[in-house]
Order: sequence, then structure tokens, then C-alpha cells
Amino acid sequence: MTNATLQHVADEHLDLQKLARQKESYLVYPDTTYPELEPFDHADPGRLGDPKKASLYDNATKIFDLTPGIGTEIHGLQLSKLTDEQKNDLGLLVAERGVVFFRDQDLTPHQGRKLGEYFGPLLIHSVLGHPPGYPEILTLLSGAEEDKIIKNLSNFGRTSDAWHSDVTYEFQPPGFTFLKIDTLPKVGGDTLWASGYSAYDKLSPALQTFLEGLEAVHSGAQQINAAKIAGATVRRHDAEHIHPVVRTHPVTGFKSIYVNPVFTRRIVGLSKRESDTLLDFLYEHVSGGHDFQVRFRWEENSIAIWDNRVTFHCPIPDYIGGGKRHGWRITAQAERPVFDPNSKSRNEEFRKRAAEKNGSA
Repeated sequence: MTNATLQHVADEHLDLQKLARQKESYLVYPDTTYPELEPFDHADPGRLGDPKKASLYDNATKIFDLTPGIGTEIHGLQLSKLTDEQKNDLGLLVAERGVVFFRDQDLTPHQGRKLGEYFGPLLIHSVLGHPPGYPEILTLLSGAEEDKIIKNLSNFGRTSDAWHSDVTYEFQPPGFTFLKIDTLPKVGGDTLWASGYSAYDKLSPALQTFLEGLEAVHSGAQQINAAKIAGATVRRHDAEHIHPVVRTHPVTGFKSIYVNPVFTRRIVGLSKRESDTLLDFLYEHVSGGHDFQVRFRWEENSIAIWDNRVTFHCPIPDYIGGGKRHGWRITAQAERPVFDPNSKSRNEEFRKRAAEKNGSA
């Protein structure tokens, strides 16, 4: 059976964990191309969420924050069985907390695709390989062939250079990413997330004001070039767009830094030296912001759901050579990034709420 045929055979019972443990790689690279993505109006389910998230808190066995500013863990709920009300509340919680974690999840790739579709159109990656029948799924598979295109990408000089938000070069980049890790080495393989809200809040007011007037170019050209070198099909070629350096989240209304060293190339209107200096500062600001980061230690069948609009994440490749690590992810597109000059920082809003609460006490 050819790769092109495999693409169209979607098995509801596909067990990627089993495949990953039996094979060096199960990825396919069909010669399928797609039209460029069309603009669409994004209806974020988080807008329908209950501010108290009662459908989650009243039914989970335990919900707790991992740090004050980012990361919440939920026990006792299966993502495969969420009601629409719970999905709406989850959308709001992820938007507020940046990333939410679940353990011991039974979610299958078929169920994961349906769950992801609730939050937006699923993104098919322009170049990377995928499981048979599931072009919307991106596989993470180490200790094996992995992805022949990734092998042609330059290695990061240091782990901190890998901080990013997913495929920000799209015209309407992802809102939520769902990642399930089902196979782990004995030790290692954690992932870091950082809050874009806090990254903005930690800057001086003068620098905040300056950044709010800037835009940056995001590009996936490096991935496309790597695909060509590997002899793989480039499914879509529209891989460079301009987004604001500070964006406003459509549900929370909070401001967030929106540049990353993997996909951001330059700031519009600045000289190369000015752009490089400012971007390097912001990258160091995020990677060194340990007070607004969370580090998650995976267990097999854990799932992380994060909001790419207001977070950065960084895998920690300390397990290389120490065993296989496997997982799969779904990414749902959202709105085109915008900056609303009337929006507030998260700190501003929290101070306002505290003042109102004290005034009414």
C-alpha cells in the first residue's frame, strides 16, 4: 500500500503507542498537497465558559495550580468523555492559566481529533510526516527514525533556543495544542512552559509601550527548505506572515508577548541590529523568567493542553540515547493575532479586581 493510500485509511482504533513500541517509525509522507489556508472567523469556546468553571471543579477529584501564574493540573476527568459545557470551561481555564495537565488519559487519536475540532479547525502541518490516515496528527518519536525532515533542520545550539509557540508563521496560528505522551524513557523528557502574560507584565512600562507599536515577521521557510532537501512533499507554501509583537487574547483580554526564536525572523521597521538586539533581549527574558515558568514531569498517558497565543514551551532533550519517548499532538487554529490598544495587562486586571473586592468588603 502506498503512502498516498495510507493517508486516507483512518482507523478509529489506531494505537499509536503500540505502533511506536513495535516499530522504528510509522510515519507516512503522502504526495498530497492542500490549498493555502483560507481566513475564517474563529468562535472560541472559552467565551462560553463559566468564570467559576463549575462543570470542571464540581466533577474532578482534584484541581490544583502548579505555580501562581501558569499551569493547572486536573485529576478525575477523562478528556474522552467531556461534555460541551466542560469543554467550554476548559477553554476558558486554559486561556487563563496557559497550560492545563491531565494524567492517566485514555484518549485515542480518533477521539483526540474530535476533541481538537471543538476548539477550531485542525492544522495539517505543511511538511512533517504523520500517522497513516491522520494528517492532522503530529507525532513526537525519539530514539528512532523520527521525522526525516526534522533531521534536516539545524540543531539548536542550546536548549533555550528551542522556546517557541507552535507554527506562529501561519496567517491564523494555533490557539490550543493537545499533546499526549504515552511512552517515556526511565528518566528525563520534561517540558517547560512560560507565560506570555507574565513576560509582558515583567517589562518596564516604557518598554511595554514601545513594543505595543511593533510587528514581527514569522516564517516557516526553514521547515520548507528542510522538506525539499529530504525529498518530501511541501503541502502548502504560504509560510510567512506578520504578527504584532504584543497580542491581545480574545477571551481574557490580556496582553501577551508574541515572538519566539524558532519562527520569528525580524521586527518590521527596525534595522537588523536593532531587531536582533531587541528580539534577543525578549528571548532571554522568556527563557530566564523562572518565576513565570512551569516544568512538567510527564507520566505515560499524560496530556497537556496549552494556549499558543499566550504561552511558550520548550522540550528538554536530556533523555536522548536513554530510551524512547513517544507522543502525538493535535493543533487547532484560532484567530489572526491582533493587538487591542484598549486591552489590559493581567496584572492590571488583577489589581483592579482586588481593589474592587476590598472596596466592597
